[in-house]
Amino acid sequence: LARVTTPAGSGTRLAGPEAGRAAVRRGLLAGAGLLASEQLGLAEWCLEETVRHTRERHQFNRPVGSFQALKHRMAQLWLDLVGARAAARAAADALATGSEDAPLIVAVAQAYCSKVAVRAAEECVQLHGGIGMTWEHPAHLVLKRAKSDQIALGSAGRHQDAIAALVGLAPPL
Repeated sequence: LARVTTPAGSGTRLAGPEAGRAAVRRGLLAGAGLLASEQLGLAEWCLEETVRHTRERHQFNRPVGSFQALKHRMAQLWLDLVGARAAARAAADALATGSEDAPLIVAVAQAYCSKVAVRAAEECVQLHGGIGMTWEHPAHLVLKRAKSDQIALGSAGRHQDAIAALVGLAPPL
């Protein structure tokens, strides 16, 4: 942190307080909408890498991915990913077209995609076993990225509160 001082009259005012706040709000909204796409990409990478690994890794002379319990976990992750893809695309479209519903759509995308990205990264680490947390495999880095993205521009709870406010409901307790 720093304190910046400038001589009086040496700057040029670009915007007043209201225009400045509006510009910051638009920038944060665009950032949150684009972050949903990054979270989707993280989740997709995690699922692809996990499927690849479970096909190659063998236990009891069978690929680990052939075990029903792991198939169910990956299938559920794929379903979550389909929803995240729809939410992230809707947010990107709302931002690109300047939709008046962009704040609501972006909040929905952030509330959903952040949870999916973290869950996908956690499953990736889990289903890779010990190798998932080592320096030899990037799964642990993806998990750290997903966790930091989860709170980067507001937590899922903050976005859920924004959704409630935008549709005229009381926020969840």
